[in-house]
Amino acid sequence: MRRISTGSPFEQVMGYSRAVVKGPWCFVSGVTGYDYTTMVMPEGVADQARNCFGTISGVLDQAGFAMSDIVRVQYTVVDPALVDEVVPVLGAFLGEIRPAATMVIAGLIKPEMKIEIEVTALRE
Repeated sequence: MRRISTGSPFEQVMGYSRAVVKGPWCFVSGVTGYDYTTMVMPEGVADQARNCFGTISGVLDQAGFAMSDIVRVQYTVVDPALVDEVVPVLGAFLGEIRPAATMVIAGLIKPEMKIEIEVTALRE
């Protein structure tokens, strides 16, 4: 088993890995819209989703996986009114991949967070 870190302060404080690789599987923890190099969070949910996918792509690459290896995704959005705004971004990143997906409407741990994306990848 191998643990992947992005250096986010949340990983150390909360005691988790950004991703865990086990055999052909990569489990990526929920990613919010922060730019983890600057710790800046964009205001809009679409921009936050783009940042999420940027982080996810980098983590998968570091783990030896590609975005096309994603087989499962869970989206957590804080307000159903944001769904229409974020759907085009989700489609832009995963429309060709088409993993199994779930979207949940729920609160996140910081008020500026509007979306969190978690993925599982399988390398065959």
